[in-house]
Amino acid sequence: MALRNGSRLLKLQVLRQSVRLLSTQYIPNISQNGGKNAEFPGVKAPYVTEMKFLNETSYDPIPIYRVVDNNGAVIDSREDPNLDKNTLLNMYKTMVQLSQMDKILYESQRQGRISFYMTNYGEEGIHVGSAAALTPKDLIFAQYREVGVLLYRGMTVTELINQCYGNDEDPGRGRQMPVHYGSKQHNIATISSPLATQMPQAVGAAYAMKRRPNNDGCVICYFGDGAASEGDAHAAFNFAATLDCPIIFLCRNNGYAISTPTSEQYRGDGIGARGPAMGIHTVRVDGTDVFAMYNAVSKARQLAIDHNKPVLIEAMSYRVGHHSTSDDSSAYRSLEEIDKWTKDESPLSKLRLYIEKKGLWDEEADKEWAKECRNTVVRTMQEAEKKKKPHWKEMLEDVYYDMPPRIQKQMQQMENHLKKYGEHYPLNQHKTE
Repeated sequence: MALRNGSRLLKLQVLRQSVRLLSTQYIPNISQNGGKNAEFPGVKAPYVTEMKFLNETSYDPIPIYRVVDNNGAVIDSREDPNLDKNTLLNMYKTMVQLSQMDKILYESQRQGRISFYMTNYGEEGIHVGSAAALTPKDLIFAQYREVGVLLYRGMTVTELINQCYGNDEDPGRGRQMPVHYGSKQHNIATISSPLATQMPQAVGAAYAMKRRPNNDGCVICYFGDGAASEGDAHAAFNFAATLDCPIIFLCRNNGYAISTPTSEQYRGDGIGARGPAMGIHTVRVDGTDVFAMYNAVSKARQLAIDHNKPVLIEAMSYRVGHHSTSDDSSAYRSLEEIDKWTKDESPLSKLRLYIEKKGLWDEEADKEWAKECRNTVVRTMQEAEKKKKPHWKEMLEDVYYDMPPRIQKQMQQMENHLKKYGEHYPLNQHKTE
């Protein structure tokens, strides 16, 4: 908001905080017409007769919007979305289901049952709050830590676990790493590993939506603070702003990009400060507050669709779990730090306290639902690992409409190889023709 207040804010805050050139006594005469607005094609701004350089301390930080406190109490009743009982319970149940799935599939990887996994601890409020504010027609471009969005939208535990196990019921036919989900049915673009590649792709999809007659949907693109350091992020912001695309950029600023803390990733006022600088409506939100996320995405969606304008939401949170099963976060952060965010800023705890105050939930219901969620995941996991893997030929098929000669050659070579050495491969675990 500060960056959009124009010349008035510039005069008040810049005069107070910015650094003068060479010395505080040196004030060059830039213009004889102090205060007159310039008309350069590249920018419209006032002339001044005092030279000052701006830096990250020249402006007040973007404030963090929140609705409930750590005890689940609404701070300002005007901001309570007053969601109905079914929606509230669905939101909380989804978060618990996600938590149970994370625990079991993480252990599954440690037991050698799957090759890789990433947990979502600490960011469940971002997922569910944003998903509840969207409609099924809105297109989702996720990164790889938004499983709660997928669950809330309607993907089942079975679909997600089949993907992690890469069995014959995995829509990706085992070609992707675990946690690289996607669903055409639910308008979820398939996740890819490289950071930020989904961002310019999402802008392209939003531009296509804009060109549809009577468009009533938008694109939401999730990414992390680490992805925001990639060139693709800057390109996406610029394209979205200059092409007036109906897209919501949702940054999960969770404190770490793998093992790199935000203090080593960027300077300045977080990721949110980049939005106004690039002409994007921006808001910073408490990502541990599911209602703050719901309100922010609801308003951002309306703004994006009604005015064909991009919106940047910076959701402040904390990645409680390790980056992935390939990471040991105890090597670069303290257990006390993790414990603080687990106890004091838990999205599940805040929502649970809220619905308990409304008489919609209690400890007994919580225990029963957690047990049911755990049993669902365990049962589904056991079923998934018994299912056959896709036929080996599928790693070469379904890429080109007409298989090119070089792939045909590889297919024949593989067939000849297996005829000769097939007993050395676990072909009994794969589907047969």
